[in-house]
Amino acid sequence: MSLTFSYVGFEEVVLRLLAAVALAFVIGLDREMRNKPVGLRTFMLVALGAAAFSLVIMELTESIGPESHIAMDPSRVAEGIIGGIGFLGAGAIIQGARGVVGATTGASIWVVGGIGMACGFGFYFHAAVTTAIAVVVLTLLGLIESRLFGRPVELRPDEHAKK
Repeated sequence: MSLTFSYVGFEEVVLRLLAAVALAFVIGLDREMRNKPVGLRTFMLVALGAAAFSLVIMELTESIGPESHIAMDPSRVAEGIIGGIGFLGAGAIIQGARGVVGATTGASIWVVGGIGMACGFGFYFHAAVTTAIAVVVLTLLGLIESRLFGRPVELRPDEHAKK
């Protein structure tokens, strides 16, 4: 059985999907280290799904072709992906007695979806720069915020310190 692709080759499909997962790992690691309820696997799956949908959009658009009488607007599918990821992000946000919790995690899910879409479309540079900026926002600005406003930096407790 031969795998044929109309837009990108097999190796490129694998590269795009793995790049999405790898970049999402970097952001998910920050959330995991801070003991947030949404962590590595969720972030990686969101990026993987966004990349996969982006690849499918391109393949479908290419397979239909301009000679077809079927009207297809890939941007509408992209809007659906963005809306779905926004829904997941909203699910991470909780209104509690102490106020709103999880907004940064929700925003991070949305950013990871964008990184996945960028990888799926083959925009590796865009995805890498977005990941780098997100890491700076989450880590460096998180530390600055804790120093300026006295908020604790929420890192996972060290198991060895308990013994």
